Formats: sequence, C-alpha cells, structure tokens
Amino acid sequence: MAQLDTREKLAILADAAKYDASCASSGTAKRDSSGGKGIGSTEGMGICHAYAPDGRCISLLKILLTNSCIFDCHYCINRKSSNVRRARFTAEEVVRLTLAFYKRNYIEGLFLSSGIIRSSNYTMEQIVEVARSLREDYDFRGYIHLKTIPDADPELVHKAGLYADRVSINVELPTERGLKRLAPEKDGARIEGAMKGMKGAIEEGKDAKQRFKSAPSYAPAGQSTQMIVGADSANDGEIIQKASLLYDRFALRRVYYSAFSPIPDASAVLPLQRPPLMREHRLYQSDWLMRFYGFKPAEVVEAADETGMLPLDIDPKLAWALKFREHFPVDINRAPKEMLLRIPGLGVKAVTRILASRRWRRLGLDDVARLTVSVAKVRPFITAEGWRPTLLTDRADLRQRLKPKTEQLELFAA
Repeated sequence: MAQLDTREKLAILADAAKYDASCASSGTAKRDSSGGKGIGSTEGMGICHAYAPDGRCISLLKILLTNSCIFDCHYCINRKSSNVRRARFTAEEVVRLTLAFYKRNYIEGLFLSSGIIRSSNYTMEQIVEVARSLREDYDFRGYIHLKTIPDADPELVHKAGLYADRVSINVELPTERGLKRLAPEKDGARIEGAMKGMKGAIEEGKDAKQRFKSAPSYAPAGQSTQMIVGADSANDGEIIQKASLLYDRFALRRVYYSAFSPIPDASAVLPLQRPPLMREHRLYQSDWLMRFYGFKPAEVVEAADETGMLPLDIDPKLAWALKFREHFPVDINRAPKEMLLRIPGLGVKAVTRILASRRWRRLGLDDVARLTVSVAKVRPFITAEGWRPTLLTDRADLRQRLKPKTEQLELFAA
C-alpha cells in the first residue's frame, strides 16, 4: 500500500463509508464538558448529519478504519477482489482526527466502521481501541457509534458497548439464501448470535444502572442494523417480515435499508441496475407503520402486490387503505386512536391533536385541514361534522386521484 498523507486517507475512507446508512444518533445519553472537565458534548447544533429525537442535528465524522478486506462479498465495493484504491488509518490517527474535527466545531461525534484486515479479532481490537482512547485518555464525551464485527470474539464485541453510545451489527441481506449466494463467508446464525449477545449486555447494563448509580452506561443508544435492498431476489414482503423479526428478537432501535448501488468490476451474480430509490423510501415508510402506527407486519405485507412488492407510486398506508376500503370512512369524532392512525394523510401528531381537540367540540373538515398537509388525501376516508364522503370512498379512480402528481423540474425556471 502506497504511503498516503492524512488528507488522502480521509478522502478515500470517508467516501468508502458513504454506503453505510445506519449512522443516526437518536437515543444517546446527554453529556457535556461543563465544569472544565473532559472534552466534547452530545448536545447543541453542529460531516454526516444525524438527528436526535428532539430534532437536534448532530454532525458525525463518518469514516472507515480501512477499506481493505479479507472477505469477498459480491455486493461490497471494498471486497478483496475489488480494484479500488486502498487506505488505512491507525487507531491513533482516528483519535487525532476526531479531536481535531471536534475542536474546530465540525463534528460532535464519530461513526467508525471498517473492512476486515488480518482477522476479525484484530480489526475489532483496533475499533475498540479508538473508542477506549477517546473516552479514557481524552475524556471525550461526544457521541460514538461503532460498527462491530460478529465474527470477532464475543468479549471484544462486548467491550465496544462499554465505550460506544450505539453499536451496529449488520445482517447485510434479508434472506439466508441471499447471504449464502452473495456473502458465503458470512454466517447468518453467527450474526444473529452476536445481536442476541449485545441485547443481553444492554439489558444487563440497564438493570445495573437502576440498582447502582455508579454503574457505567452500556450502549445507551442501543443497537441497530442494516439491510441491503435490491442486491438479491428478496421482495419487500420478505424484507418487512425480516425487519419485524429483528425488532422483536433483539430490541433494535432501528433497522436501516440501503438501496444496492452497482459497483465497478461487479460480479455476474449481481443485478445490472440499482433498484429505484423510491423502493428504499417505501420500506422506511412501512417500517414507520409498524413502529408508530400500530400495523402488524402481515398487514403491511397485505399492502404489497401479488409479487410481494410495495407500490412505488403511493405510500404503503394509502395502498392498505385502498385495498381494504371496508374499514372506511372513519368517524373523526368517535373512532379510537388505533383507527385514526390508519387514515391516509394523518400522522401521529395530527391524531394526538384530534384526540385532544374533540374532547371540547365536534370537529369538522376545516378543523382536520388545519392539522394535515393535504386534506384532499384525508377526505375520502373520514366522516366529520358536516362532511360525508358519500360515494367518494368507493370511486374506481380514487388511486389516480390521490397519488402524487409527477412534475418535470426545469433547471432554468424563473
């Protein structure tokens, strides 16, 4: 490997990290350097931007320790057989970079992943050493997210949670057949075993924290994972079912979806074209339906077509409502929260406000219009004071009327 300066390494390894979607920083504990002790903070406004639950923007230095790898996963641009320029940071270099970027107010935390060099254990040791040095040698109190290696020794993976706010263990692909075909060196059972171990460690950490105030926090922002969409033959229904299973088994904070991107010198087993980015967006919407809107995985899958794919022209909530019109219209003034959340066009905040407002007066269509972006999407599915959709709910062309209009943007428009 040619000798590269820090700037060249950063250009290569920051670009290589862009394929990792799971870098949100929601759920971290609040820490600061008040009192003149320590350095860094997880609060305030801040090269990757993530958002906390209260809407704060948190800027992260998002890099790989190295883009060299001993594995040869077909879908990965950093695979062993890939013809890309390689670079590698030492643990000390990553620590210096993080501190230098923080002191210049560029970042508030670090997202660190890596290709596998020498062995899984060696690489995991280097990743943990970065976090250990930041926390113990420099008392860094900013956000740290570590991507762990499931093939590494469980004790090393466990150490990551002692220093990181969040850890990620990627399942890579939604199906076992896809993993065997595209990443034969990786073991689905071992990946899930590492996730199970991390779940247990996080629960033990929470229990210890409740019993002893002096107990250290263990991965306070939990664990997450990522699935690549479109590299294998898995349909949206299979992806949704897999995500639900991961949430239930391992108490994940998030499942991230990353649309497959064609890579240079790609293997013949990979698709020639990337999936539509809208497919990734629809999967995130379906994820929201399960997490915040009370939909069961099987119900979300019912919104898909006969091939198991979610429609791209409309969101999955609207697709479900159009498919099961017998549940509508819903009385906005009397329906329980569970049914209000199923009305297309109404979000969680709007439903909360409706429930609060209708305690004092009966709501009309104008009242609903003030709570949503587009009342036209809501009208066919509700009844309100002075409003009945009559035959609107059963119109054969309702889908065409409600789906977003596509507009050609003009580069030089006034």
